Amino acid sequence: MTFTTGARSRIWARIVSALVLAGAFNATGASGATPAKVSGSTALALAGVIAPLSPDLTGAEKKAVAMLFAANEEIPYKKPIVVTVDKIVCRTGNVDITLRNCELTFGKKSRTVNGSTANEIFATEALAGIPPDGAAGSNFESLSQLSCTIDPNAIRRKDGSGADCTFQPGN
Repeated sequence: MTFTTGARSRIWARIVSALVLAGAFNATGASGATPAKVSGSTALALAGVIAPLSPDLTGAEKKAVAMLFAANEEIPYKKPIVVTVDKIVCRTGNVDITLRNCELTFGKKSRTVNGSTANEIFATEALAGIPPDGAAGSNFESLSQLSCTIDPNAIRRKDGSGADCTFQPGN
């Protein structure tokens, strides 16, 4: 079978495109080495479920994040708020369907939550694109180095800005 010069060029262009796409996926998705980023409502949701559990935030910061997450942008707090957690590991059961827990690590402090709080974190991680991993009757989701910046002044503008998070998927 013979190909015209134009057909050969199109075939090579497709091969090169496929290789570039495969390399991009391998560099960002499969290795987990590149931090993931989310912004807007998903970032506000991540910060909103983590902030109440953080030992690093002041009461005023926790209240401000809670009010923003509850659609109340009329808060007196004006400064950006940074919500961080070193590691989150959540587990749900698909055999023991009552099992729902997450362990959060803030520096040297750890906190385990169960039930609806763990379910909120698990579901919000899924919303942010954290893939579940299964093992013997359980589903796991984990991330590390979560850092969310919430800017109440930007959120008040209602233009989709004001909430940004970065994290490492997996452990």
